[in-house]
Amino acid sequence: MSKQYLLISDFDQTLSFNDSGIVLSEMLGIPRFQNKIAGLSQIHLVQQGGELAYLLLHDPEFRRVRKHDLIEAGKRIRLKQNIPLLSRLLDGLEGHRFSFYVVSAAPEEVIQSALEGIVPAEHIFGTRFRYDESSGEIESILRVPAGYGKVAVLEELRSRLPVSHDRVIYVGDGSSDVHVMLHVNRLEGLTIAVSENKYITQIARRTILSDDALSVLIPILEDTLGWNATRIRALFESHGFVLREWDKVRTDSLTITRTASAAQTAAGAGEIQ
Repeated sequence: MSKQYLLISDFDQTLSFNDSGIVLSEMLGIPRFQNKIAGLSQIHLVQQGGELAYLLLHDPEFRRVRKHDLIEAGKRIRLKQNIPLLSRLLDGLEGHRFSFYVVSAAPEEVIQSALEGIVPAEHIFGTRFRYDESSGEIESILRVPAGYGKVAVLEELRSRLPVSHDRVIYVGDGSSDVHVMLHVNRLEGLTIAVSENKYITQIARRTILSDDALSVLIPILEDTLGWNATRIRALFESHGFVLREWDKVRTDSLTITRTASAAQTAAGAGEIQ
């Protein structure tokens, strides 16, 4: 019998290069999207990651968005390379089977449209809306997998499969992934950051930066299956890929300033600041 694992990935800027909200606003000619998101983030009105859902329900300029707009936006999303191959490889790696799910605060229609034919619709959990039958307007929000909402979906999937806590892997890129990464870490799962966002690189057990979705296989093969670099390179080469640049770098980023008392002493002594 194969060992069962649960691999959950965020969508925006984890499997894609674009934020769903940016693609949607550019498609419909709605200005100042980034300013609107920044304003919501500053006042902490909604969970980080759930800002687009809030705008779609409440912002006058976004109220005209219909389901077909979300589907069209999904078709315009630029995906990272080799997601189909990643999905196939995860289906069976020497007695290890990874059930691949996408959990994101992006609208579910956007994700399903972008990943059509790659990830089954039933493996995608995004923001789900209720639509007015007569007008097609978004009437209400049924679910927003942002913040603790991602933890709830993860636990629902984990118990459904079922999979033990230490066989859960989560991949994400931003601040909205902090809660779920802390949850997975606490229960001895594997967390992988795919961006240099300072809030999650300090939390994630591994960070890997690449434009290719296959890159997340490396920490999975190393930390979960215990493979060495030679074996990993051989797997990639068997599928026609070469790991040309594989740099493992740890960078400490810091700022050093004087204490108030030391600054006063230096100033009194005429030291140049």
